[in-house]
Amino acid sequence: MFFNDHAPPPFHVQYAEYKATVDIQLLSISTGALPRRAHELVLDWAELHQQELLEDWQLCMDKQQPKAVAPLK
Repeated sequence: MFFNDHAPPPFHVQYAEYKATVDIQLLSISTGALPRRAHELVLDWAELHQQELLEDWQLCMDKQQPKAVAPLK
């Protein structure tokens, strides 16, 4: 996430040479691409942490430090 990022609320993913932006509200990749398995794992993780991600996005919009979210395991 970045301060003053655009709406809808996104987070950014980088996996090897792949990059993607995930829409937190829709739980879908809005730009870029990931390999199929990484795509599935990222969206499953985002669904589990959707509320935390939305709260962190709001903190970023308020120029506050976002809280840590448990990593993908």
